[in-house]
Amino acid sequence: MLENSERQEAGLHKILEQAWQIRRANFPDAIEFCSPGRTLPVSVTGARCALDCAHCSGIYLRGMIPIDKALSGNNEGKQSYLVSGGSDRCGKVPLLEYWAGLKKLAERGPLNLHTGLVSEEEAARLSEVASVVSFDFIGDDKTINEVYGLALTVDDYLESYRLLQKYTRVVPHLCIGLNRGEIEGEYRALHLLRDENVEAISMIIFRPTAGTAFGNCLPPSPKEVAYFIASARLMFPRIPIYLGCMRPGGRYREEVDAYAIKAGINKLVLPSPAARRQAGLMGLTVSYSEECCSL
Repeated sequence: MLENSERQEAGLHKILEQAWQIRRANFPDAIEFCSPGRTLPVSVTGARCALDCAHCSGIYLRGMIPIDKALSGNNEGKQSYLVSGGSDRCGKVPLLEYWAGLKKLAERGPLNLHTGLVSEEEAARLSEVASVVSFDFIGDDKTINEVYGLALTVDDYLESYRLLQKYTRVVPHLCIGLNRGEIEGEYRALHLLRDENVEAISMIIFRPTAGTAFGNCLPPSPKEVAYFIASARLMFPRIPIYLGCMRPGGRYREEVDAYAIKAGINKLVLPSPAARRQAGLMGLTVSYSEECCSL
């Protein structure tokens, strides 16, 4: 009898093989490697965020350019803009408070907006400037409460997703292991999305960050991530799946990237050397892009 670890390894090997065959049946033998140096990350709130989320604490906002500086500079070499910001206590990024700036920025290049939750009026208005919306899709009420500190539900996120879909192109983002590195509502999120209009799915992975409440937590294991991505490929055989820039580095990234290619992703941001080797081993033709993967 196989031990548990051996059974798990056999199960992972099987689902990866299934996922790869599904990918080959529905997509060309090609993959896109993305290095988004031509997309400028912009925050409408600077480093301010009312939520102080357990996985971020506003730290990632510090690496973004405040919108006033983005508008005052020539942003040489940038062709597009990833526009985000800190959320308010309702889970919304207050983009419409910076409407004049957004319109000016949209004149310079395509905008990928991180909106947070929206009303129908907000969704309709933002569609006037958005080339695409990146929407963090959550499939677990407990995660919403423990990570964001919001007394909201999965239904609230589903409603905003549908409203945005009504007016503009939307790429749902799933953070694997968002709540302390544990995979909890991510599979439910996939099941919910199966009933929605989805043209692509972008996945990122929880990255422990010093100075946050979850700074000492571990990310999900590479094998757990591999199983999840392969499951998504089986559930969405004809939908492009991306592995985005937010994921742990080092040896972890090397292992995850190789697994992700075996699991049938279509686009990989900031590929590791292992990803490049794996693409070659799988016989994939590689193309390159320099903008945000959702654009």
